[in-house]
Amino acid sequence: VQLQASGGGLVQAGGSLRPSCATSGRIIGIKAMRWYRQAPDKEREWVATIIPNGSVNYADSVEGRFTISRDSAKRTVYLQMNTLEPEDTAVYYCNVNTVYGSRWGQGTQVTVSS
Repeated sequence: VQLQASGGGLVQAGGSLRPSCATSGRIIGIKAMRWYRQAPDKEREWVATIIPNGSVNYADSVEGRFTISRDSAKRTVYLQMNTLEPEDTAVYYCNVNTVYGSRWGQGTQVTVSS
């Protein structure tokens, strides 16, 4: 099973993007699905989490601007990003944590111009 991230791009400050992360097949034993991001010359940081019961959590830096959601039928996780800031520029990665281990997608570039 692979994770395919897409939906990044270039947007002006204040704009919106909605990256998505699709799985190539059914994943058993999901504990959580997360988005992370890594800006140039910085460590990868956690952005948002959604667990199977629908509960969500966000990093303080994106709380109120980003929304993580999941479409189980499409086996896809989304990250709706609003009011984007230049500081949000990064490669965004999806991650699925299961009882068997963790899987990562390949990342999608988000660039916010000022």
